Amino acid sequence: MDDFSTENKPSSALENGSSENYNASACKHESDETLDDTSINKIDTFDDLNLCEALLRGIYAYGFEQPSRVQQRAMKPCNMGRDVIVQAQSGTGKTASCVIAVLKQIDLSIKDCQALVLVPAWELAESMRRLFSSVGEYMNITCHACIGGTGSIRDDLSRLEAGVQIVIGTPGRVNDALSRSKLRSDNIKMLVLDEGDELVSRGVEDQMYDVLQKLPSNIQMVIFTATIPCELENIITKFMTNPIRIYVKSNNFTLDHARQFYANIEREEWKIDTLCHVLASINDTPTVIYCNTRKTVDFVNEKLSAQNLNVAILHGNMSQQERDTYLKKLKTRSGRLLIATDPFARTIFPYAELFINYDLPTNMEAYINRIGHGGAYGRTATAINFINDSERQHLRDIEQFYNIHIKELPADISKLF
Repeated sequence: MDDFSTENKPSSALENGSSENYNASACKHESDETLDDTSINKIDTFDDLNLCEALLRGIYAYGFEQPSRVQQRAMKPCNMGRDVIVQAQSGTGKTASCVIAVLKQIDLSIKDCQALVLVPAWELAESMRRLFSSVGEYMNITCHACIGGTGSIRDDLSRLEAGVQIVIGTPGRVNDALSRSKLRSDNIKMLVLDEGDELVSRGVEDQMYDVLQKLPSNIQMVIFTATIPCELENIITKFMTNPIRIYVKSNNFTLDHARQFYANIEREEWKIDTLCHVLASINDTPTVIYCNTRKTVDFVNEKLSAQNLNVAILHGNMSQQERDTYLKKLKTRSGRLLIATDPFARTIFPYAELFINYDLPTNMEAYINRIGHGGAYGRTATAINFINDSERQHLRDIEQFYNIHIKELPADISKLF
């Protein structure tokens, strides 16, 4: 098997299966095809994609009725086997596009891994695994979330060795499985980087490069991302063949369906009292509370649990058993409050209606990643940002970046719900 070299990649691999190598960086810029959302031959319905009956049934059974803007534009190039870069903001249907595109490529007669999806966080991996299982229910596909943290490596390796058709995972754990030859790459024909900008922002580029070098050279590569930082552009240059770049303009979506407020709190230590007041005013509204550190998550959890509130917490330093306990709480809706550090926590709590930034996110993209899906597909969500005196300018920067106006939280919060 030829490795996916950082220096060379076969030209036109999809058309003729050639093993002849060429310099990717030299040819990429000659062949890139950039399409915005006005110049793409889009689809109008999922039936236009020539999908198998079982996959179509799964799409409609899940509740998808019409393709989103991203799906209208990205699905056909992905299904043709082209290398594709899809640039669009959070809440636009990128993840669903990924799932449908991958399921379309699976040969059900082959039980080994055929598609590998790299994600930046275990929460997103687990969410995608459930989405693959749901949409692919009538195809009887097998998939596994291969994630890091303190989950059992032995369980991961055992599941992979048994054979699964789709693997979703964080770069470190996937690289480990490939290195141990427990995840076999011979039949992998599609690689997806989901939330590509988040992937490269987490200091795991070396692990990503290691994964890429262990994959077949003629693999199809698809990237879904909100932005394209230079680290991601380097990966595109070295590993993608004649990619189609699809850009869906940000002014077509973003935060239109999210009501946004701020609560001005003079001192940091007063935030917890404000949080308790807000939660007492909203009855049983499902809520995600975002903190920037695990220490703050533990602090908030301790204070809320002392008031007999049923709280779930999620961060990267938890055992698999702890994760499973909290995930079960959220799945059965016995827990209505989730405290988390990672912006992708909202992917495993999809029915949340209120998003509280106990700490403002440290970067702009994290803001829409935290609350963007709350307003996806027409659903109205509410976001409340807690700010102390030192955070006022950062809030103004967020307003300017997204061209939005964040109102002050009204005194009677209950009227919002």
